[in-house]
Amino acid sequence: MKTTKLVVGILMIVLSVFIFFQSSVAGLGNAMAANGQTSGSSGVLLAIMYLASGIVYICTRKKDGMGGDIAGLVMMIIAALMGFNAGSYSDLVIWAWLAFIIGVGFFVWHLMANKKAKQ
Repeated sequence: MKTTKLVVGILMIVLSVFIFFQSSVAGLGNAMAANGQTSGSSGVLLAIMYLASGIVYICTRKKDGMGGDIAGLVMMIIAALMGFNAGSYSDLVIWAWLAFIIGVGFFVWHLMANKKAKQ
């Protein structure tokens, strides 16, 4: 689990940079078109959540407690909720589903590992 959290944390930080620039371009397109869409801003906030969650996963990879996984779960659910309101930026839905899968996946995995360790 430690190596997986490290790798996923690094990938999330790299993806956050990619999502940030992609969202900035989408936001610029929305502003130029004056269509009232907020998907660019939602994407920037989603990128910040990816960055924060990646840092949390890297920092808490060696901990036995559930604090890092709970924080990651909450941030990824918030990111997913923001991403599902995609508007014209349809890639945001993909990043939202990925955030949901990562957050729930690590939480359930750590929960099952703790339950197995107690037995």
